Amino acid sequence: MSNGRLNTAPSKESSPEIDDITGRLSELLLADRWRIESALRRIRQRETCGKDTFRDKARLSRQLISAEARYRQRRENVPLITYPASLPVSERVGEIVELVKTHQVTVICGETGSGKSTQLPKICLAAGRGRSGSIAHTQPRRIAARSIAGRVAGELNVDLGSTVGYRVRFDEKLSDETIIKVMTDGMLLAEIESDRQLLKYDTVILDEAHERSLNIDLLLGYLKNLLSRRHDMRLVITSATLEVEKFKQQFSNAPVLEVSGRTYPVEVRYRPAEADEVSSDQPEVTAVLRGVEEALEDGPGDVLVFLPGEREIRESEEALRDTIFSDIDILPLYGRLSIAEQQRIFAVHQKRRVVLATNVAETSLTVPGIRYVVDLGVARISRYSPTSKIQRLQIEKISQASAKQRAGRCGRVSDGVCIRLYPEDDFDARARYTDPEILRTSLASVILKMEAMQLGRIDQFPLLDRPDKRQINAGYR
Repeated sequence: MSNGRLNTAPSKESSPEIDDITGRLSELLLADRWRIESALRRIRQRETCGKDTFRDKARLSRQLISAEARYRQRRENVPLITYPASLPVSERVGEIVELVKTHQVTVICGETGSGKSTQLPKICLAAGRGRSGSIAHTQPRRIAARSIAGRVAGELNVDLGSTVGYRVRFDEKLSDETIIKVMTDGMLLAEIESDRQLLKYDTVILDEAHERSLNIDLLLGYLKNLLSRRHDMRLVITSATLEVEKFKQQFSNAPVLEVSGRTYPVEVRYRPAEADEVSSDQPEVTAVLRGVEEALEDGPGDVLVFLPGEREIRESEEALRDTIFSDIDILPLYGRLSIAEQQRIFAVHQKRRVVLATNVAETSLTVPGIRYVVDLGVARISRYSPTSKIQRLQIEKISQASAKQRAGRCGRVSDGVCIRLYPEDDFDARARYTDPEILRTSLASVILKMEAMQLGRIDQFPLLDRPDKRQINAGYR
């Protein structure tokens, strides 16, 4: 390998044995190909110096046989692929397969409910990917990575941890057979430190890129540089919003395919706080109680309540248990829950449910059976204060895009109702999109992270949104 490129051209001075090995390199996994190419270069150097290479060639021949067996096994492990007819993305399989085959980068803009998160790994398999390396499918959150891996494994009729696996912080289910590997974007970023060329993968699906976390932006910048060296790699970027122009420009006018979400109509009701609620000890909890009661009285179906954090979830859960009927289940949903508690959300149930969630339920993760959404309109957002030089996790109003994402969670199984606990003019005055994390975090920490990963200077790194020079200089100081 030279400058990160896989070079399979045989040397003119090569012996017949080396010519034979070189001709077989294309039928290997990328990681094996790189190791065997490195060994070939060492053998050629020894031959040039007149040294005996018989044992080296014998060892390399054995390694080649093992590598070829791994490649054959990988191809045999590709399962039968089917797509649920109910998902809109299933109607566009042929178009997406063709884009993945003919373009190095593809951008998929899919609304909530389109099925992009669960079907894209399978579509990439159908496009011939996953043979020379695994398919990395990233998610912003651990709970989404685990649930999507389980869903894909079920649809492909394979055991979770075999052909389809996942890796998140403190937990993984993987094996040597794994072709589709669902992971958090932070885990893929960490793998770069030990695998600079990402040779384990021939395809990367960067899901929910519209969230624009720091990890997502660093991955986008790193992959932009890597793709110029890894011409064999494919990158698929997905976004749930129409703000895809930046992704398109970042990757030289990559093709964009829009996939509609087949959702039912959602009625939006604005229910701002009343005077007695504002003056109460817990105005947010009082407002949530009112919203949940309206939903429960309106008609059948489960209720999803969006709250800013764990503390607000616990307070609302306690208040609801004292107020609503005992035949209704109240379930919390946030990132730090145990796996067993998270799985309760997806279990078959008889009782009506009220799910109290943070913004983990906003995208990727689909809570089944939801017909009502009660939205407080706020979230905990990390923001750096240049004045105090402190990074704070503070409660802020969500953007219009986030509010629309939340409303879309109740139109999946039938006509839905979204109860917003704030006035309509408040919604109209909000920012269209959430600020990227790179613009609201301490650049000192970003610079240190990039230095540790050897990503170069922040002002030379291909970020989608570059902080201004004063912020960068302050970060270095």
